[in-house]
Parts: sequence; C-alpha cells; structure tokens
Amino acid sequence: MHSAEKKIYDINDCFVFRDILPGEAMQAVRIEEICFPPNEACSEKMMLERIEKAPELFLVAVDRESGKIAGFLNGLSTQEDKFRDEFFTDAMLYDPAGRNVMLLGLDVLPQYRGRGLAREIVARYLARERERGRKAVILTCLDDKVGMYERMGFTDLGMSASSWGGEQWHDMRYLL
Repeated sequence: MHSAEKKIYDINDCFVFRDILPGEAMQAVRIEEICFPPNEACSEKMMLERIEKAPELFLVAVDRESGKIAGFLNGLSTQEDKFRDEFFTDAMLYDPAGRNVMLLGLDVLPQYRGRGLAREIVARYLARERERGRKAVILTCLDDKVGMYERMGFTDLGMSASSWGGEQWHDMRYLL
C-alpha cells in the first residue's frame, strides 16, 4: 500500500460479534446507562434477568483491541405480534420458541458511533433470527430514530400503544 492510500475501514477487523457472556452482564448494564436517559433505560435488575433468561437474544459487538463490549442489541422472543411495555420489565414473557422477537434496546457507546456499527449489529441480528425461523422482529422507537430504522428495512406501523419512559413511540416491524 502506498503511503498516500488510506486503509479502508472494515468493521469485521475491529469487532467480534457473538452472544453475550455471563461475565459481561455488568458491562451491558453500564452501557445501557450511558446510551439511554434514566426514564428509558433498562434497570440493572431487568438487564441481569434478561441476560440470564435469554443470553442468545443478546448480540454483542466486542472491540478486538480492548476486549470490551462496544455495543449490543437485545430482545425477547414471543408468540405475541404487538409490542407492549411489559416486555421491558418482565423477562417471564420470554418464549424460546416464539415466532417473533421484541427488540428492547440497541446500544452503541458514543465513541463507536458513526462507523456503521449499529447497522451491522442489526443486520447480523436479523440474519441470525431469520436462520432461527423467526417470522418478525418488532421494536418501538422515538420519532428521531424512525428514518434510521427504515433505512435498515423496518416498516413504520405508526404510533405505538407504548408509553415507556413517558415518551411517545413508533411501532416498527421487520418481516423475516
């Protein structure tokens, strides 16, 4: 490579993508606290319950250099077709054989944003859940994130019944 050429950024050179490990639970809790305001963030108790109950529904991106989680996506599988706030607070709604996944949080630490990491995590998550035979992935998001999720292939279904954190949300769905 000539000195004037820039190395092209390859996300796969920088991150390892895999299920979360039990010893990484507190890292996930801290990342959630950084990425979401207190009224929207998953509580430590709930995050730990989700990780214990459904670690295979957490996809983490681990920085190859530091060995630390840079971002993650998590959800719960269910037979239900509509998102409801109880998915945020009740890990008992998890059904390992569920045909749909309710996404509960896409977290990317600020220093890793703007590199396509969120898009890559979502794409890998969708591909993995398609391979598992799921039918749809459903989430809620605020107005300012609708366009981002639409660019990832999600359809805006309009305003959600969710009032999580005292906010107004959009229901978004991706058919697998």
